[in-house]
Amino acid sequence: MMRLRALVMATLAVPALAGEIPLAERRSDTLTMSSELRAMQADDAANPASFSVLDGEALWRVRAGASGKSCADCHGDGAQSMRGVAARYPAFDSASGRVLDLEAKINQCRTERQGSAALPMESRDLLGLATYVGRQSRGLPIVSDDPRLAPAIDRGRALFTARQGQLNLSCAICHDDHWGRKLGAATVPQAHPTAYPLYRLEWQSVGSLQRRLRNCMVGMRAEPYPMGSDEFIAIETYLMSRGRGLAMETPGVRP
Repeated sequence: MMRLRALVMATLAVPALAGEIPLAERRSDTLTMSSELRAMQADDAANPASFSVLDGEALWRVRAGASGKSCADCHGDGAQSMRGVAARYPAFDSASGRVLDLEAKINQCRTERQGSAALPMESRDLLGLATYVGRQSRGLPIVSDDPRLAPAIDRGRALFTARQGQLNLSCAICHDDHWGRKLGAATVPQAHPTAYPLYRLEWQSVGSLQRRLRNCMVGMRAEPYPMGSDEFIAIETYLMSRGRGLAMETPGVRP
């Protein structure tokens, strides 16, 4: 709390905000971490999120629902068919006319293709499948060039820059205007979504980008949006557009 108060005071002392980070200056949040954490993320044998990848790989072949089909029955080898998929999500879904993030797309496949129940948000199985699919895009650049995403990107940008909560902060105040500065012992990152789902040391578990966004809102003393809400998906869509061109790093590790 003392750190947040210090940031609020610093924010109020700034006469003009810097605005959105120029595209050429955007950097992965991995670069703000210690060399030890970077090494942990880069080494599959040391990265604790690798267990989630293995969970997803096993679930990929499990037949489920009324269809009696597995993900592999439709999509084949995930290492090949899912390459590049996570780098372009959230994506516009023509069938529903909505923007879906990767977890929502997985659940859509389960309910509509497999005839099975949707997996709960932040459940081990949903995170496992999302981490496994995300792993297949590691090293590929984020792509956000579908014009149908424009309304969601605009809404996400508005939510990202809006002050809210009892501390009267916005996401942009920290991650656009004060990135690279210290908040206590931590370096404020640019907050790019390149590594989700990821293992966070604070959580001692794997979590989604929506979980991280929820944590930030609680830290601002704002009322979090419901998990899976259009608001969270809009922010995810904006963040992917904001991070376009950066390499996917799933599964990541963060402090």
